[in-house]
Amino acid sequence: MALTGRAALLAALGSIPVGVLEPSWAGMLAVNGPIALACAIDYALAAPVRSLVLGRSGDTSVRLGEPAEVHLTLTNPGGRTLRARVRDAWPPSSWTPGTESAASRHELVVPAGERRRLTTRLLPTRRGDRHADRVTIRSYGPLGLWARQGSQVVPWTVRVLPPFTSRRHLPSRLARLRELDGRTSLLTRGEGTEFDSLRDYIPGDDTRSIDWRATARRPKVAVRTWRPERDRHILICLDTGRTSAGRVGDAPRLDSAMDAALLLAALATRAGDRVDLLAHDRRPRAQVQGRAAADVLPSFVNAMATLEPELVETDSRTLVSTILRNAPRRSLVVLLTSLDAAPVEEGLLPLLPRLTKRHTVLLASVADPHVAAMADSRGDVDAVYEAAAATQTQAQRRRTADQLSRHGVHVVDATPDTLAPTLADAYLSLKAAGRL
Repeated sequence: MALTGRAALLAALGSIPVGVLEPSWAGMLAVNGPIALACAIDYALAAPVRSLVLGRSGDTSVRLGEPAEVHLTLTNPGGRTLRARVRDAWPPSSWTPGTESAASRHELVVPAGERRRLTTRLLPTRRGDRHADRVTIRSYGPLGLWARQGSQVVPWTVRVLPPFTSRRHLPSRLARLRELDGRTSLLTRGEGTEFDSLRDYIPGDDTRSIDWRATARRPKVAVRTWRPERDRHILICLDTGRTSAGRVGDAPRLDSAMDAALLLAALATRAGDRVDLLAHDRRPRAQVQGRAAADVLPSFVNAMATLEPELVETDSRTLVSTILRNAPRRSLVVLLTSLDAAPVEEGLLPLLPRLTKRHTVLLASVADPHVAAMADSRGDVDAVYEAAAATQTQAQRRRTADQLSRHGVHVVDATPDTLAPTLADAYLSLKAAGRL
């Protein structure tokens, strides 16, 4: 059987007499000459890299934690068969640690005049835009002894969107919304309610709801019912300043705030309300305004994808001015920020009367569950000191929340796992009470 490639070369070298392998110029030429000639021929037969035509297609966006596929099309317009190893380079955060090598490297054979498609599977570990780096191609000759190598930049961007893990809470909150909006009407009129219908009086109904004019025309006493108004304006404000960078568990506070904002936006749009977004620290970082109900959630996740905490103190004065400018009419302003005493007392608290005079304000903050665990710990001296520090922190947050409540602000302080549903419940409670 005929031998080819490396096997043929080794067989040829094995047939050279031992005397030829002596360390002399003649011996070296006798051994290295055939090798150099074989390598030169192999290099000459390797398909050129510069003439290859590359293109991309595939996913342009993906939710964090889900896989994305990006296709690389490689066309060989030359007259030689391409035998290549290809590295499709992306930023390290495009894969889980340890999987980059297997996911980004490919081997293929492309006959002359044909094309092949490679698929690179990404599994991003961070939000934001992931840009493709260089595509490096190493083209081997038939013997595999020598290779040509070159790189090309083939642009492609995959936007990694927030995961929206609180979506699972949406069906239960929509069920409560249906009870509130359609099946169960209010008997007392609140600030944000409008007349719904008349019905017969039932013992226990508020007598202030009796419609005496309608009663005079009916054989039974009639009472008025009210339903929450639709088409209310809700402005969700994400604080992207220094405090949002603090990590609670495996993620920054900002990520938990985003998840809560997405659930609230999805719920409010189903309720018929108009929802806008503002991300702010010293200046606005992202804004979503005036979108139709079907476009609100896609616009929110797209705007949030590239947001990162800024290591600066939030300018509360500029934030409040921007809110008042973006919400000229009475609205529900939802502030997703910190309950730390210093930023609230020195920055936000003096400016609250300007907000609460015109708007209903709801402040939501991410609490650290580790603090609660520390407060309950006992056993040794270190644990007792940790419990004392945690208890002091909890008391300080409660004092800050009480101060905000005295200024008419509704406060939600919950852990990352419960912040989104708790904020949604607070919205439904305000709607049920006619406060919107």
